Amino acid sequence: MTVETLTIVESAGASAPAASSPVRYWNGVLLAVFREAGGAPGPLARTAAMMHGAIFDVVNNQTRVDGGLDFLPYQSYLGELPTRPGTSVVDAVNVAARDVLLALHPSSEATIAGAYAASYPAGTAPATSELGRAAAQAMLRLRATDGADATTPYVPELVPGAWRPTSPGTTAATPHWGRVTPFWGGSGAAFRPPLPGGLAGYPELLASQLYVDQVTEVRVLGRFDSTVRTPDQTEIGWFWANDLDGTYKPVGQLLQLTDDITPPDPDLLAEARLFALMSFALADATIVAWDSKYGTAVDLWRPETAIRLAGTDGNLGTVADPGWRPLSATREGVHFSPNFPAYVSGHATMAGAWAGILRRYFGTDTWSFTATSEDPHVVPGTTRTFASFSQAAIENARSRVYLGVHFQFDADLGLAAGAAVAQHVFRARCYELPTP
Repeated sequence: MTVETLTIVESAGASAPAASSPVRYWNGVLLAVFREAGGAPGPLARTAAMMHGAIFDVVNNQTRVDGGLDFLPYQSYLGELPTRPGTSVVDAVNVAARDVLLALHPSSEATIAGAYAASYPAGTAPATSELGRAAAQAMLRLRATDGADATTPYVPELVPGAWRPTSPGTTAATPHWGRVTPFWGGSGAAFRPPLPGGLAGYPELLASQLYVDQVTEVRVLGRFDSTVRTPDQTEIGWFWANDLDGTYKPVGQLLQLTDDITPPDPDLLAEARLFALMSFALADATIVAWDSKYGTAVDLWRPETAIRLAGTDGNLGTVADPGWRPLSATREGVHFSPNFPAYVSGHATMAGAWAGILRRYFGTDTWSFTATSEDPHVVPGTTRTFASFSQAAIENARSRVYLGVHFQFDADLGLAAGAAVAQHVFRARCYELPTP
């Protein structure tokens, strides 16, 4: 049986602003909330997955009812929701997105409420939607016990090789995040990469030639005033950073890229599915990355610490430089390293997941596109062009070495873990159900 698709413009209710599907419209609102909220990537990615997951299930359920089907077109995350033929799917999307965002980010109420009102034509009163409310409530209820609200103290080991704060007054960010329940179910440890080089712990890693090579590379390339790093490499480092609060953050950059490079689809269900798949994968990638950062035998120190304290690592091949600082910096020019362990790279894991979803969704890795950034260190209007999803993901991962905040094995194993997450999410979530 052919499923009758729901189009963006419908007679049964209002539509999102011109030239924007409600899915992409609310993705833009989501990024505005990210800019206001700031913080570590895990909670932001969870918000994206919850919002886009609720939107997807709204459209998936309404497609079933309006198509007179006995089955959902795609596997649902929330299950069957209360709806009836002729319900405005756009109203339902608007209400579901609004309610999820308000529940998770009440401090952004003005932005969210304003976006909800603006999603209707001037002079038109916003509608209500039983379906939208039900989807939001079901999502919030389902994720209420996923472990995201845990408050786990972190005590640095302070042995050579172990992470410790690099900036005064900072503490480890979201050390519990690796134990949050993934959106695929199961555990973040399911796709845990091996330790660097397959080594067993700090002594073996610090004694290895692999470690010497990695520290040496980032010491030269990632130093704030490096004379070896090329202008293009410096641009790459900043382009993919978006680490500072007030930006859309790394999660938001990848969601914005998804919007920018994928053509609009009049099939609203297809758009909802793409953004749900992407958001589930990014959220689960952060969980896998944080499991590796905090849940293994090695909570690896950042290059900044490794280079400054090289005299304590027991390896004569590394060179101590107590004044070494990374390129990474605040808007005021204060150089810093992110406040969580290095291995694996969260940027790289999310980039691997992002590319993996797009490769599977479009059935190809070859895709020419231009990317943008809103990192404040990037000249406004700067773009970078790529010939494939993988090319962009690899550059994203490599950028962290140029920025001086990661070793290359953080990037390589992060990319691989993210790709594995994408493969699993694509199979486990939003897949097309067989016709009975």
